[in-house]
Amino acid sequence: MALSSKLLLIVIDGVPWRNFRRLFGNLEGWIINGDARVWKMRAVVPSVSAPCYASIHTGTPPQVHGILSNEVRLRVRQPDIFSEVAKSGGKSGAVTHSYWSEFFNRHPFDFVRDIEYDEPDGPIHHGRFHTMTGYGHDNQMTPCDADLFATLTMLTVRHGIDYGIAHSCTLDSMGHRFGHDNVTMDHACAMMDAMLAAFLPGWLQAGYEVIVTADHGQTDRGHHGGHEDIQQDTALYYFGPGKGPAEDTLIDQLQLAPTVLSRLGVAIPDTMKAKPFLG
Repeated sequence: MALSSKLLLIVIDGVPWRNFRRLFGNLEGWIINGDARVWKMRAVVPSVSAPCYASIHTGTPPQVHGILSNEVRLRVRQPDIFSEVAKSGGKSGAVTHSYWSEFFNRHPFDFVRDIEYDEPDGPIHHGRFHTMTGYGHDNQMTPCDADLFATLTMLTVRHGIDYGIAHSCTLDSMGHRFGHDNVTMDHACAMMDAMLAAFLPGWLQAGYEVIVTADHGQTDRGHHGGHEDIQQDTALYYFGPGKGPAEDTLIDQLQLAPTVLSRLGVAIPDTMKAKPFLG
């Protein structure tokens, strides 16, 4: 069964609102030209990566889905974007950290079995994952973001996915090492923006709506996880025909999953209590 539209979600880990708005000139150029819209989005608490990943896809808070830290990993029980797309006859693809496979396909992650898979029944139909094994302060172990964006593009071309997600940990990892107010991070954000610029027009030309956002913010000292604007608040850029709220509206991260499903024309499960922000 064909879904009513196609959508790609790009999650750039650990970018505070301020750095999106001042350093991502490509994204901001689309806003200035009237081709996209941007809102501030507030992450759940704890504003840690794994809880945010699970909340982004289930539309439920960490206290419900149970992923309360990066060290707590399990197959979540709540319906999520992947599961509902599969039930509706759509096809999905994920080019992400392995946590996403554990949360939404199977746990624990098996390096050989799960690093790459194509499974007709889903819930993630086409998965391409990285683990960042050995990650630390001085060795990020992150893949190149151009490679991640290219892999997602390959899934759109080769498999015709209806919903796809690409997730990068580069800026989060660099933020932990350098903080978010220095020359190194200025250049890193600009490089991410340039890599994204190489693929975004092609996604739009292929008929995809695109959302670019982060899972959480990050402080100038390289921290996140707490209840503070700079740790929680990030930007959400939207490219598509959907009608959204006023520019000064604060988006709740729990609204993201039901919004994605509504844009795809997929029924929103009762567990997702927040209202879609795009009509």
